[in-house]
Amino acid sequence: IEQDALTGRYRLGLAMHDLSSAASAANNLHAAVLPPMSDLRHHTGETVQIGVLDGREVVYIERLEGPSTLRLYVDDGRRSDAHSTGTGKCLLAFLPPEQLDRILDRWDLPQRTPHTITDQAALRRDLLKTRRRGYALNQHESEIGVLSVAAPIRDFAGRVIAAMSVAGPAQRMESALGDYARAVREAGAVASRRMGWRGADRL
Repeated sequence: IEQDALTGRYRLGLAMHDLSSAASAANNLHAAVLPPMSDLRHHTGETVQIGVLDGREVVYIERLEGPSTLRLYVDDGRRSDAHSTGTGKCLLAFLPPEQLDRILDRWDLPQRTPHTITDQAALRRDLLKTRRRGYALNQHESEIGVLSVAAPIRDFAGRVIAAMSVAGPAQRMESALGDYARAVREAGAVASRRMGWRGADRL
């Protein structure tokens, strides 16, 4: 709270306004993503997740489990190194160049599996490919035997504020990665339109 110097009365400060705005944005994102998440889970039969970037980590804020017997168990709120997940690489790929440079500066990329990208030049190449094609791939990079495909979610101004991914066992997903990529891109585009984005995807 803040005190008015003239009247002595107290009022809500700017910090409360910032918190209110953040809560409103989170509620809007929640409402926007749930229908396309549900459609994507129904279409693929795999786990669908929403992640946001927090520094060098991706934080999973929404998840719908796939109905198949072999599932992925990822708790909401879980954090992972952004460079080793499909969701995280998607979010990194669509950052403004100067923001990406700040994140990568002096970042020793941790190795989660033998397939994790640990060289910054190789990561930049992967992120450029992700940006050009409109989706990110995680192939055994965070966990052996697990694949994921992630696409961006934009706000009304076209900024990428979150990413939607579909993830599952490699034995089910490897033979149809192209279909998964198309499905997750379409779901991300639907979520973006529900967030107010009316432009075309910028690759």
